[in-house]
Amino acid sequence: MNYLGIDFGTSGARAIVIDEQGQIVTQTRHLWANSKNWIECWQTALWSLLEGISLELRSQIEAIAINGTSSTILLTDATGQPVDAPLLYNDARGSTVIKDLHNIAPPHHTVLSATSSLAKLLWMQQLPTFSQARYLLHQADWLAFLLHGQLGISDYHNALKLGYDVEKLEYPKWLENLQIPIKLPQVLTPGTPIREIKPEIAARFGFKRDCWVCAGTTDSIAAFLASGAKLPGEAVTSLGSTLVLKLLSRTRVEDSQYGIYSHRLGDLWLTGGASNTGGAILREFFTDQELITLSQEIDLSKASKLNYYPLLKEGDRFPINDPQLPPRLEPRPDDPKEFLHGLLASMARIEAQGYDLLQKLGADQLTSVYTAGGGAANPTWTAIRQKYLQVPVFTSENTEAAYGTALLAMQSLNQ
Repeated sequence: MNYLGIDFGTSGARAIVIDEQGQIVTQTRHLWANSKNWIECWQTALWSLLEGISLELRSQIEAIAINGTSSTILLTDATGQPVDAPLLYNDARGSTVIKDLHNIAPPHHTVLSATSSLAKLLWMQQLPTFSQARYLLHQADWLAFLLHGQLGISDYHNALKLGYDVEKLEYPKWLENLQIPIKLPQVLTPGTPIREIKPEIAARFGFKRDCWVCAGTTDSIAAFLASGAKLPGEAVTSLGSTLVLKLLSRTRVEDSQYGIYSHRLGDLWLTGGASNTGGAILREFFTDQELITLSQEIDLSKASKLNYYPLLKEGDRFPINDPQLPPRLEPRPDDPKEFLHGLLASMARIEAQGYDLLQKLGADQLTSVYTAGGGAANPTWTAIRQKYLQVPVFTSENTEAAYGTALLAMQSLNQ
């Protein structure tokens, strides 16, 4: 028996199949092209990933789970057809409704962020196409719908930034009082079996008719699940296109002022935040080969004197939550090695600042950091980060979010 995890991340989509022992059997990926039609892009990627798995393996898959980027949402009609373009995880157009949200939501709530799902939804209410909308879905919800065919299902990881109360496991009264004229999703525990795969999808790809599609999660939580971190004080930093911090804690920490929120993880809390700095900035200035070569040339005995705040465009979410925060990439030295050193050190400084803030607000003391994402493969960056973090820094046992989502699929049928 095998289990399939699918990851829709910031840089592309990946699929990993694992066996009952949690060993990876096969994996495939689909990188994003420069697309103006994300709906078409996501569908193409999903079918491409499924086709990339051999027919023999597809026929042995028991369950499928999908993760997507947090707060990437779309509106659909009664048939599940999108009525407009989705708003991606880092889209800050919701900033125009934050003032109104402050009069509705509790102080420092997760939704009080320009990029929250609820802020995006309230902004989308102003669109001409909103009258056609019947459902709000997160990216992972809609992709799973393409496989199981049941509209209006989400999980409490994706629904957190919509305002769902993950302690009481219900939508709060203040949210219901908004009387939003579309259906908010029914929220399930991540990994809950939803429905067997649609017969036409089973026939098209050779899946078993009784292959289950399960409630998913977000990409950063999937990366945490993949890491092997399990104890309070253990953390995972995802170094992908963006920088995402997750610290396992016995205490729930929430403060929209700093872009901090906590996800429920069994009896513990996964507290953290996401910064817009990260690998996308490195790729803006260096090729993959240059990153490898120049990183090896950096003299780690000397600290970089450059103090950047590396962003592609203005605005960050955590540890500084400011949609107008300007990028700081000057002065730029002539030596590309020095420039790279400054970027890596500055991102490490932002990471350390993030973990310090989580602990000051009541999270468990940081004991170790596992690293996921593409940046985990850079030993120079790891060494720089360890100096700033002052705790052991490891590469995650498995660095792919798709692996964590495959574990979620496997657990769904073994609970």
